[in-house]
Amino acid sequence: MRSPAVHGAFPGIDAERLSDAEIERSIDETLAARNAAEPFWVFAYGSLMWNPGFAFVAKRVGTVYGFHRNFGQWSRINRGTPEHPGLVLTLERGGCCRGLAYRLGQATTREDLARLWRREMTLRSYEPRWLDCHAGAERMPVLAFVVNRGCTGYAGRLSVEAMVHALATARGRAGSAAEYLFHTQSVLEAHGIRDERMKRLADRVRHYLSRGPASPA
Repeated sequence: MRSPAVHGAFPGIDAERLSDAEIERSIDETLAARNAAEPFWVFAYGSLMWNPGFAFVAKRVGTVYGFHRNFGQWSRINRGTPEHPGLVLTLERGGCCRGLAYRLGQATTREDLARLWRREMTLRSYEPRWLDCHAGAERMPVLAFVVNRGCTGYAGRLSVEAMVHALATARGRAGSAAEYLFHTQSVLEAHGIRDERMKRLADRVRHYLSRGPASPA
């Protein structure tokens, strides 16, 4: 079964890539909006929680308000293909999101940031934003990559059934969309972060993989 909402809907992926100059300009603009006297924190809500890809000197469980975690981005390379896209997480308007805040050290280089930008920004899927994060009594600005609804990979509102099907059946160069979901759910539980929607999705995908599509909730 192939999702009718995405089959044949995408132009060539290469045409969507940010150039090196665009990435550098985005980094410059983001850093210009930062108070350099404050620690540099990065907020993780999906794969950055279990595979940050950068060195950090501190980690906190924290909450950002006004945004929530959602499987709202088609993955056409890492967790799927253009013909059979998977889904990855986005940070979308509304509600709140608990995740992990990583503090970068003074040894962080421009190239370290460029690697992070290339991972998150290459296909214009996300936009870097400074958000307030609450970690216990501590409050600090964090860099978060929020969804770019104008990109071609934005999935919009999907039914639970469509999410489950994409997560259970898609695979890309980094592995399956199901593995992405299960890794995320595992690290949430390991840090005592309750996300009932993620848990229900993980249960539904496991059911799909073991016995076929789950019945409607």
